[in-house]
Amino acid sequence: MEFTQEQNVYAEIVQKAWEDAEFKKALLANPVEAIEKLTGKKMNLPEGKTFVVRDQTDESIVFINLPPQQNADVELNEDQLEAVAGGVWAGPDGSGCTPTFPPKPTSPFPKDIFTTTI
Repeated sequence: MEFTQEQNVYAEIVQKAWEDAEFKKALLANPVEAIEKLTGKKMNLPEGKTFVVRDQTDESIVFINLPPQQNADVELNEDQLEAVAGGVWAGPDGSGCTPTFPPKPTSPFPKDIFTTTI
């Protein structure tokens, strides 16, 4: 399985925070600045968005992240309807496939969050 650029950056940030107490401190205090310094890339946060980092290393605490509430009037396209209905995607060559689990890991970063080099 191949990871996206954002997933690779996320893994790098987590690993660095685990290994470097000073980086972890900077990441918690000012995540955007710490990540830009680590990656050498400017973050492209949408206007009005805030980037929050929480230290979840204390195993005695359980964290629950609440995603944004979905609009009830959102309609699924045909492919999405097939997926939730248990359909099988035939693929471009008609060979068919079945879903596999666990799903591909996701990144907490919005797509294309990193832009230019600092």
